[in-house]
Parts: sequence; C-alpha cells; structure tokens
Amino acid sequence: MDFKKTAILIILLEIVMAVFAILNYGNTLEGLQALTRYSGRLSLGVFSIIFLLLPDRAELLSRLISTRPFHIFALTHGIHLIILLSYNGLSGNNLIPIRVAGGFIAYVIIMAMPYFHMRQERGIISLTQFKILLSIYLYFTWFIFFMTYLPRVQGQVTHVGGQYWEFVVLLSWVCIMMGMKLPVLLLRQTRSRPK
Repeated sequence: MDFKKTAILIILLEIVMAVFAILNYGNTLEGLQALTRYSGRLSLGVFSIIFLLLPDRAELLSRLISTRPFHIFALTHGIHLIILLSYNGLSGNNLIPIRVAGGFIAYVIIMAMPYFHMRQERGIISLTQFKILLSIYLYFTWFIFFMTYLPRVQGQVTHVGGQYWEFVVLLSWVCIMMGMKLPVLLLRQTRSRPK
C-alpha cells in the first residue's frame, strides 16, 4: 500500500476515534482518556502486523501497511504520544518514573527506526546491523506493550479507564503475538544451524 494512503487512513481513524470518544464521554477529560486508550489500541494493531510479519514477510507487510511500515508506526504512535501527554498534562496524574523511562526508550527506538531503515536501504548500514536494530525494535516495543497491560490486569493501575475484560483481552493478544512469533524464530534457528 502507498505510504500516503496509509498515513491518511491512520489520521482518519484517529479522527473517527476522537468523534467516538466525544460522543460517548463528552468533550471532557474522560473523553480525552478514552481517546488515549483508543489511540493506543490502534498503535497496538499497527505494531501487531509489523511484529508478526517482519523480517520474513516484508513483501506482505508492504502490501498491507506500506513500503515504509516504520514510518507508519512512528506516525501512529506519535499521535498516541501527543494525546497521552495532553491527557497526563490536563489530568495531573503522577507519572511512575520507571514506566516513563521504559516508555521513553521505546519512543526513541520507534522514532529512530524509520531513519535506520532509510540508511539500510541506502547501504549506509549493513543488513546485519539493521537486523540487530530490527530485533531490538520488535522485542523491546513488544515488551513495552506487555508491560502496559500486565499491571492493568493485576489491578496495579486503576486510574486509566476502560474495563477489566478489555485489559485481559489486550494482554492475551500481546502474549498470543509472542506465541505466534516463537515458532518462526525456532524454525529460522533450526534452518541456520550447520548440518
């Protein structure tokens, strides 16, 4: 899919979610909190496709999302970050330093990956170096999504809105993603072993 079309689709989805949040919760802080949740779930959806298809199914990923999937995810998660910061700024919630640190590192990786991808395409960094960066990107971002939903399911984070069953479903999906990825990793390791 063309990058521009996918980017427009993402922006339109964010607008639809904003309208949906306002219709359900009003033009309130609760509505902004709902939009933060919806936006995060869209980010998880985009990331899920990238996580499950890279590195082995890049051609299918290009057809589903874009030839620039890292740019699309950076855009999607960047919009989520703006909404999240707006909500936190207006709500006065206390931020947990360790969670902020992990999230900050993830955002740096997410925003840097389009740059590394372009450098790899231009031959400035090697394919091996890019694969190392890709592994860090995929698995650290996965871990951050996992750590987003685990405390919610455990009842440690209660001021985020949403229903308990939603968090169970989302954490289950994040775990299923890894369960789907592990057989592919094991198969790749088996094939790469010398005979």
